Order: sequence, then C-alpha cells, then structure tokens
Amino acid sequence: MAPSASPATSPRTITVAFTGASGLPYGLRLVECLLRAGQRVWLLYSQVAQIVARQEMDWNLPARPAEVEAELAARFGAAPGQLRVFGREEWFAPPASGSNPPDAMVVCPCTMATLAAIAGGLSQNLIERAADVVIKEARKLVLVPRETPYSAIHLENMLKLARLGVCILPPNPGFYHHPQSVQDLVDFVVARILDQLGVEHRLMARWGEAAARAGEACG
Repeated sequence: MAPSASPATSPRTITVAFTGASGLPYGLRLVECLLRAGQRVWLLYSQVAQIVARQEMDWNLPARPAEVEAELAARFGAAPGQLRVFGREEWFAPPASGSNPPDAMVVCPCTMATLAAIAGGLSQNLIERAADVVIKEARKLVLVPRETPYSAIHLENMLKLARLGVCILPPNPGFYHHPQSVQDLVDFVVARILDQLGVEHRLMARWGEAAARAGEACG
C-alpha cells in the first residue's frame, strides 16, 4: 500500500450530491469535514436519498432545501453563506451552469443509475447536470459508487468515466489502521475523498505513521 499523496491547495467551492445508494453516512461526514475545513459546500440530494436517510440514519431529511441548509449549518457550525442547498429541479442554481462551476464535485453515495446517467451525458436533474458541467469544465469529479457486485454494465460505465478523468472511489475501507468502530470505517473512506480534493484532514494516520489519530476532528 502506497502512502497517500500530500494534499494540494484546497478547492474553494465543492458540490456534494447525495443519491439513493446505501452509504449516506459517508456523504454526511464528508459535508461535515468540508465545512469544518473552511470549504464552501453546495449540497444537492435526490428524493430517494431522503428514504435512505431515514433507513440508515433515522434522519428525516427535509424535502425543502432551505430546511436542510438551516439544519446542517447549525449542526456543523457553518458560517453564513458557507453551505447552500439546492433542489433537484432548481435549474437556476449555480451548479447548473459552466459560467459558475465549483472547484470540484463529489457524488457520495452514488447510485448506478446516477453513474450511468453521468456516463451517458444526461442532465435530467440538477445532480446529473452539475456533474456534466464539472466534466465539461475539466474540474475534479469524484464518484463514490456503493454497489456489489458490479455488473459488466456498471464496470463499462465506470471505465468510460475514468478515461475522462473522473475519479471512481468505491467506499471500500481498509483495516490496516485497526478500526474500532463503524465511524472509523466511515472516516477511512471520507479521508480518501478529502485526499482527492486536496483538503487537509486529521481523520486517520497515513500509511507508515506510528499511531492513528482516531477520533480527531476533521480539520
């Protein structure tokens, strides 16, 4: 296992999208860490993500973006304007246009349907359009596909996107850091996402470091 690359300058604005795959704890922890690291976050979420939130986290993810924005900003101590949440049909939102793209985007968790739509260049909702914008503007796009096993269709779509420079980052936690909790496993994956974004964090020790820093803050 090779050591992770040293983080580069952190992006200023990062779009995060929750879709209906299992693994919403990864996405929510990512939003927390980005905000605590001082990044601006544009959050998008699908209708099925609301179902997943209830199933996996006993969280009633509100249907109204303004309510989600207020709730998460209070929970994570976001500064005014640091977190913005947009509806899936909000076509005048900044992520919908290449004239105002984010520095990077992460779809976490990412369904196979969303991945296929992105690979096909579809823009049927704001999540798909935002990803299309990020690709065409040559910005960083990270997809966190939570599915197993992968079919040939899934793999072909992932390969197509990887050849375009999209980072395919399945949420496969390692065990060499001796995780003691589910949160440790979540943090392992989120740490890898933050590395791809060039965002500093202290979620866990890097390979070769003497001791893990489990339980430390995101930033």
